[in-house]
Amino acid sequence: VGLPEGRFHLATAALYLATARKSNTAFAFFDALEQVGKEADSGVPNHLKDGNRDKEGFGHGEGYLYPHAYRDHWVAQQYLPSSLQGKVFYQPSDQGYEAAIRVNVARRREAQLAAMLAAEDEHVEILTHSPGDAARDRWLQRTISNAGERLGHVRDRVLDAAALTRHSVVLDARAASGLLTWEALRRVPEGGVYALARTRRDADALRQLAERLPLVERPVVMEGRLEEVPTFLALQGGARAELHFDAIVGYNSIFDDADKAAACATLASLLAPGGVLSLAERVPQHTQRLYRLVDAGTLDADLVARWQAAEESIYGDAADPLVNWDADKMRSWLEAARLEVAMKGENEASETPITQAMVERWFTPAASGRPAYVDRLSTHVAAGEIAQIRALFDRQIVGQTVDWQAHTLFITARRPKESTSG
Repeated sequence: VGLPEGRFHLATAALYLATARKSNTAFAFFDALEQVGKEADSGVPNHLKDGNRDKEGFGHGEGYLYPHAYRDHWVAQQYLPSSLQGKVFYQPSDQGYEAAIRVNVARRREAQLAAMLAAEDEHVEILTHSPGDAARDRWLQRTISNAGERLGHVRDRVLDAAALTRHSVVLDARAASGLLTWEALRRVPEGGVYALARTRRDADALRQLAERLPLVERPVVMEGRLEEVPTFLALQGGARAELHFDAIVGYNSIFDDADKAAACATLASLLAPGGVLSLAERVPQHTQRLYRLVDAGTLDADLVARWQAAEESIYGDAADPLVNWDADKMRSWLEAARLEVAMKGENEASETPITQAMVERWFTPAASGRPAYVDRLSTHVAAGEIAQIRALFDRQIVGQTVDWQAHTLFITARRPKESTSG
């Protein structure tokens, strides 16, 4: 088939391959080709030995970056020019083969978007490891850490625990990118979803994404703080003024609230009798310690002790709402709100590339806002000693990939059916 008619065949093939599940096993061919190319007397003609395609090792050809082991991972890669990044040109229809892949394509996109926003969120970790200036570094971190896949797992776990039915009315307590919102909509086709966005940016983005849906299927997008939800509902009048939710879900929905006891009470008051609260909250108190990433054996023992004490003091600050709580406190706040609580904390390690920009960020004093890592160290460690510590990071881990430790608390709480509070 010639052109231009042949473009229809190419379009069909491209869409099929773009949406197909990827095993990447075909790339084993290039492993074999590379091995053949390394054999000096292989007998393979020179023109079949490609010296450029994989010259830096498989998957690292000139101008490209493929950081995953191809046998183990499906990776959403981003090689587009900036003018095309973030644009969606294809939406699977509800017909034929496309109907079978439509939901999975949407779920992957949603998890990838959530990963992009999480990498740019300064408040996800006390010592953020997101570079402030290099988009390529942020992309590399998302890809190597498999952030989209991990957030997809969190999404499914939170919503499964919420025990939604087709008729459930759901509140996403911190919608952000809509990671939980869109999947909740798919699970409650005869119910409804309310999405609370904490910023104007998030609210506008949710509304724009919702425009792809029929009007009756769109989420109700609210903008503001958690304690403002009752006021928002009251202003709607009618049935919404007395609305209580069958389920409230959230990812990092209250972990940085200054008054978490009040936040828990608000969530409980918004639940219908028998309603379920299902949250996944990162616990910054148990996040990665930087001093554990390097071998400090060359430093004076007293300096190491003061360094560790300075870093641990970050997580013992009773006045900092990010770190002044743990699982026991969260349980006490939820039980004080008369909820039946079950929770499980899980440690996870994500592969994180340590870039020069990250180390520079840690060791540059903050101009405003939260103190930088170096600001915290300076309370216990002299400037010359900080230079020694910085040198360890530069020598040992810049350019390396480390296992970055984090801790997530999965919370399921239920309002008793006989409760009349709230």
